[in-house]
Amino acid sequence: MSGCVAVAGLGPGDDRLVTDEVRAALADATDVVGYLPYVARVAPREGLILHPSDNRVELDRANLALDIAAEGGRVVIVSSGDPGVFAMASALFEALERRSDPDAFEIRVLPGITAMLAAAARLGAPLGHDFCAINLSDNLKPWDLVEHRLKLAAQAGFAMAFYNPRSKSRPHQFARALDILRQECGPDRLISFARAVTTPEERLETMTLAEAMPEMADMRTMVLVGNADTRRVGQFVYTPRSAR
Repeated sequence: MSGCVAVAGLGPGDDRLVTDEVRAALADATDVVGYLPYVARVAPREGLILHPSDNRVELDRANLALDIAAEGGRVVIVSSGDPGVFAMASALFEALERRSDPDAFEIRVLPGITAMLAAAARLGAPLGHDFCAINLSDNLKPWDLVEHRLKLAAQAGFAMAFYNPRSKSRPHQFARALDILRQECGPDRLISFARAVTTPEERLETMTLAEAMPEMADMRTMVLVGNADTRRVGQFVYTPRSAR
């Protein structure tokens, strides 16, 4: 008997931004698997088993979900934002690839609103032209690769969105990232810090790279850097759709 696995995005924080598709999957689930803060967003109910776990056990979570589905369970793996953006969808497929019969499982990926897009919407339209997203954490890749990609993205003229900019265990790396951005983009480029977007703790700040300080970011902050054409209009920040 085989069940199913859905990987669901819970959005950036406000429950109103969870899609109806994700709500339906959660209502039908027998089990919910995920990082503890995300599982905590799922309301307990009779017949639903919650499986919260620590942050750095993505493959363990994915394998647990597949094991439960193999026994007939209807499992939802929850991620914040969108499950395909620095989240659990990739881990699930990595675990699936190691199974002897990957086609035996019914898999669905249910999209959600990313923190990057929610932050951009709050700010205006800073990602209105070509942009890239970079995870500044070196937990799953070496820091020299982060620096390399950051330099090339800046040289290519992209607007940029940065996930996981600064944590207690690596407070110095975001300072280095700001130095690289100043070198490649100049001191007058606009940078925005969007913390805890769509929650009561939301805070938005926009300034130039010359004014930016590493302490303005933490793990709940999305950092958005404009391209050479990005500018302010009133309280908003936008990037024109035409390029110079």
